[in-house]
Amino acid sequence: MSSESVLRGTARVIADLGTSPKCSIASNNFNGSLPPELGNLVNLEQLNMDSSGVGGEIPSTFSNLVNLKIVRASDSPFNGTIPSFIGSWNLTSLRLQGNSFQGSIPSSFSNLTSMTDLRISDISNGSSSLAFISNMKSLSVLILRNNMISGTIPLNIGEYQSLQQLDLSFNNLTGQIPSSLFNLSSLSNLFLGNNNLSGTLPPSKSSLLLTVDLSYNQLSGSFPFWVTESGLQLNLVANNFVFDDSNSSTLPGLNCLQRNFPCNRGSPIYSSFAVNCGGRSITSSTGTVYEEDNKSLGAASYNVTNPIRWAVGNVGRFAENINATYISNCQSQFTSTLDSELFQTARLSPVSLRYYGLGLENGNYTISLQFVETAFEYSQTWQSVGRRIFDIYVQGSLALKDFDIQKAAGGVQFRTVERQFKALVSENHLEIHLFWAGKGTCCIPVQGTYGPSISAISVTPDFTPTVSNRPPTTTSSKKNKTGLAVWIAVPVGVLCLISVFGALTDGRVIAVKQLSVASHQGKSQFVTEIATISAVQHRNLVKLYGCCIEGDRRLLVYEYLENKSLDQALFGETSLHLNWQTRYDICLGTARVLSGRPNSDTSLEQEKIYLLEWAWHLHETNRALELVDPTLVEFNEDEALRVIGVSLLCTQATPMLRPPMSRVVAMLSGDIELSSVISKPGYITDWQLKEINSFMSENTSGVSTEGTCNSQKNTTNEHSSYWPILTVALSARSA
Repeated sequence: MSSESVLRGTARVIADLGTSPKCSIASNNFNGSLPPELGNLVNLEQLNMDSSGVGGEIPSTFSNLVNLKIVRASDSPFNGTIPSFIGSWNLTSLRLQGNSFQGSIPSSFSNLTSMTDLRISDISNGSSSLAFISNMKSLSVLILRNNMISGTIPLNIGEYQSLQQLDLSFNNLTGQIPSSLFNLSSLSNLFLGNNNLSGTLPPSKSSLLLTVDLSYNQLSGSFPFWVTESGLQLNLVANNFVFDDSNSSTLPGLNCLQRNFPCNRGSPIYSSFAVNCGGRSITSSTGTVYEEDNKSLGAASYNVTNPIRWAVGNVGRFAENINATYISNCQSQFTSTLDSELFQTARLSPVSLRYYGLGLENGNYTISLQFVETAFEYSQTWQSVGRRIFDIYVQGSLALKDFDIQKAAGGVQFRTVERQFKALVSENHLEIHLFWAGKGTCCIPVQGTYGPSISAISVTPDFTPTVSNRPPTTTSSKKNKTGLAVWIAVPVGVLCLISVFGALTDGRVIAVKQLSVASHQGKSQFVTEIATISAVQHRNLVKLYGCCIEGDRRLLVYEYLENKSLDQALFGETSLHLNWQTRYDICLGTARVLSGRPNSDTSLEQEKIYLLEWAWHLHETNRALELVDPTLVEFNEDEALRVIGVSLLCTQATPMLRPPMSRVVAMLSGDIELSSVISKPGYITDWQLKEINSFMSENTSGVSTEGTCNSQKNTTNEHSSYWPILTVALSARSA
């Protein structure tokens, strides 16, 4: 007997009983069409047909089900148009996602005024507006994704005060974003990506709205203050924002992911890349280095690698599972591969996952995508009916529709699957897009088990490259505003000899430090020092790649940056000149995880030996700008005065008068007014007292006290994190 016959027989029995308010045929392998007999269940209040297997058009007898309140009919192959009689049901919740409906959303849906949860997605060959939601003021969840909806967002959207989640992504919406939308009292998740919205970002935002996707639109203009709010997930990829010195560090890396993908465009440096999705860096059995991709991404986020070679962006929220993970881990051994470790992690997405290759040489490429399914059991239990289905796009074109990893593996558990695609890179960038179109089960074995999953990516050229395929050894300030290409040294505390030689097998150029033979540092001290250095991670610190301890050899392997260290750039014999903007950027960076730097120079004339004392003297006589390096032809006087004022505030004698570092950054950035400097820094008073004590000691006992030096050292270290702010920007003066 066919499953369709079984379903029809069951429907007749249920219809004869006619008393149950609930009916579910979800998560089954039925086939055929819906039994018209179900239309006789006039007392039915809940009908669940998710992932049932039945399809075709919804029978006209269903118009009798006017008492229905909850209907779930996603991931079932219903076709034709959405019946207009649904508008006469007494619905509070309706889900029609991942079906095969065509046409527009019926205007009769405007009668569903009691609706609180409406989810319709993935309708093709039609066009709708948002007019039908005009009376649905009780909505808390509204998902109308990928339905070819056109027009504008209603201006009265601010009246939907119960709205908590709004997803209008992957449509054809135009116009500006109403400011009232960003200030709804209950809205916490907003997805408007992949439309044609224009204009600027709303000037204000509710503190509750912490997930915002506006990617792939036509937005432009400046960034409002809220874009850097703590806890906010914001995706602004593929818009038209212009980046300059004023905003390049606001959202690091975003400048490379605007619509024209400007980083290294026109001057490519790469011809391949490989990514271990969700995991750490791994070298495969074929020698391919799969770079790490283990940064935590959320519902609206992106990450650009440093150096700029590839990027990843994610959009979507797992339904009914606020604790769902976006990275999966499985320590099993996998078949059909020599690189099991490569498949032990995977990056997941509820809706849209994109990987970008940046700065690629133009030409034809082979893209290899690696998958394995670990979420579903391969058994005869109910968990075996789980299905993960998603689409794969390459360079914006559909390359593979309704891809099912489990099916592609032939139903064999833990078997890896590879799919290769060809792509033409013509503008130095590549886009790989994995998209969930509503198909597949949603809740097996647990809620939120669906959407794209990928374990690894590799991209190789089909031509002979003419570029180095290695990251540049220096970073132009025009190409990358996120950091200065000089080495801000981590003190090792031992004498070292430095030699630089070729690159590692993966193309990284390194600097090797060898411990001097004259040093008596033992193995344990050396290991302890390595552990200390390794624990310090900062974008402005040189990276420690590894070490070697063999016999009397003590080697440290560092990232190589050819401009040497910051102190040499400022104070050493070098041709490198740091302009004002660069120094100001360093000050902001220093004010954020850095500390330590000598604060005196005995080679200078007497009044300038102590930097802080000289700064205070110039401040008192209204000549503070004389601190600025005379080699700077141009600089921003307002910024310079802010830096000087902040430095003097940070060295006030009374601790209560010194601002916290968060306020330091805000004052340096100009976000808040600079506080007034009301008293002489404590260190100057300390130095003067020490000189008096030292003079008295020498004249009474003939010997200066050792404790004076120790006391001064401790005082300096107490606020060592403030010294570089003043030093870096203002004290690069020759003796």
